[in-house]
Amino acid sequence: MLSVMATFENLTVHRDGPTTTITLDRPEKRNALSAAMMAELTEAVLAAGASDALAVVIAANGPVFSAGHNFADMAGADLRTARDLFLQCTAMMDAIQGIPQPVVAKVHALATAAGCQLVASCDLAVAADTAGFAIPGGKGGLFCHTPLVAVARSVGRKRALELALSGDTIDATTAADWGLVNRAVPGSELDAEVAALVARVTRGSAYSRSLGKRTFYAQVGLPQRQAYDLAVEVMAAAVTSQDAQEGIAAFLEKRPAAYTSRP
Repeated sequence: MLSVMATFENLTVHRDGPTTTITLDRPEKRNALSAAMMAELTEAVLAAGASDALAVVIAANGPVFSAGHNFADMAGADLRTARDLFLQCTAMMDAIQGIPQPVVAKVHALATAAGCQLVASCDLAVAADTAGFAIPGGKGGLFCHTPLVAVARSVGRKRALELALSGDTIDATTAADWGLVNRAVPGSELDAEVAALVARVTRGSAYSRSLGKRTFYAQVGLPQRQAYDLAVEVMAAAVTSQDAQEGIAAFLEKRPAAYTSRP
């Protein structure tokens, strides 16, 4: 059942069964990530994370998924104002990776600069063949320093620098090949593909998934030895959890598991 979860000026939030969908909804502003938009998106993400939803989808209305930062927030800004704006953006991206649920970007159109960063910061992403991706600051006067942090962690150094230095837009198929999104599909199939992906990544224990997501982000940037040290301790402790023991018992007894632990 579809229900409206909250009222915002710059976005809409709906709950459909176990999935919360947050939709950027300022198409006349190309869904630019203004300070107001980022504040609302952070609030909505954290609220979804604290709920019993099993997944969160970030979508957008209009001809552009997101054009990135709102230059009106930066025009004439002093150092402190500019720093606060980028810290706010970083906190929003961190919130996406910090909540227990998988967050899926549903990208139907152009995602550029911080809009591309938003896609890269989501745990998973599906793009329509009408989507495009760019971090174009390299061909302008303000290099995309902060978007490059997230994008490089998705596509690797050489491809990230090609995007950032050239400012070129890549299509959805290329984005999937490079690892910026999980897959590209015809626009008519976008909703169904996102729903299918959400169904696959919300099976099993919500507690186990949330622990897995948290540990992934904790270890992925570490040297391999340190990553293994962390993963060993987390996995050993996880074995003793109620849901892990239930899953083991269900497997041995050849019966469906009944998971009860919450993230």
